[in-house]
Amino acid sequence: MDTFTAIEQRRSVKAFDPAHHMTEAELAQLVSATLLSPTAFNLQHWRFVLLEDAPLREQVKAAAYGQSQVTDASAVFVLCGDLAAWQKEPLQYWVNAPQPVQDYLGSAIDGYYRGRDQVQRDEVMRSGGIAAQTMMLAAKAMGYDSCAMDGFDFDAVAKLINLPADHEIVMMIAVGKALSPANPRGGQLPIDRVLLKNTF
Repeated sequence: MDTFTAIEQRRSVKAFDPAHHMTEAELAQLVSATLLSPTAFNLQHWRFVLLEDAPLREQVKAAAYGQSQVTDASAVFVLCGDLAAWQKEPLQYWVNAPQPVQDYLGSAIDGYYRGRDQVQRDEVMRSGGIAAQTMMLAAKAMGYDSCAMDGFDFDAVAKLINLPADHEIVMMIAVGKALSPANPRGGQLPIDRVLLKNTF
């Protein structure tokens, strides 16, 4: 499936076939593709918690106000971000770069993030959003449907997955086989309503 087809056909699916299971190879392919998403300073903030345990999924479903995709989708990921990735051996992300580049980046990364809590959080959310879209398009290219989710109690899910204090949940993503086609699109704004040239 080409990229434009995947973009056009990706829809938010709510009803998944609970009898369908993704293989380990498919899950690896999906996550490997997602890891190619860009991040600022190549920090790769994302952490993906794959919910495999059925009782845990039931608890997360309760925290998601009973949404069935949490238990019925073939795979459910809690997409998280490491707020402190910038200070946890940041040069590990640049091991293949020449030494002068490593020397510069070590200082640049520290200078950009240190003492800037909002910037750290914003970066995690941006990186997580890009990764989420990559995952959903990759899923569609693999013949799967998906649903990005933020309709859940973030604090409750954080407790259920034992989220570290220096991490944030970005969203959840359910992936699987749709039981029925998605509803028609609600309506897209025309380009001339959203594309601005040079200024507002």
